[in-house]
Amino acid sequence: MSTIQDYPSRLSDPSTRKMETFSYLPEMNDDQIRKQVEWIVKNGWNPGIEHTEPEHARDYYWYMWKLPMFGETEVDAILAELEACHKANPSNHVRLLGYDNFTQSQGANMVVYRGKMV
Repeated sequence: MSTIQDYPSRLSDPSTRKMETFSYLPEMNDDQIRKQVEWIVKNGWNPGIEHTEPEHARDYYWYMWKLPMFGETEVDAILAELEACHKANPSNHVRLLGYDNFTQSQGANMVVYRGKMV
């Protein structure tokens, strides 16, 4: 049997905090982010973009960037909105959501850009 590794994530140390499953992996490059967006579109989910200050990521609701992109199927348009949100809020975490109409819930949720703790 293999040994399970403990990940030293602590609330007292902001640099170790993790936001979701992907945050335990190395940071995604542009191609990997594109593949995640393509997967959301392929599943027919509606993309949404949210952002928040790193110090409030676990305590508050995230701010919605515009409205969810209902019915958007252009991957480049979604990537452009992610970039626009990041440029407008460079110190904030920016996450991509995929809303599943069938289950009426989030089918995907990942932090694409990480803000820096001040």
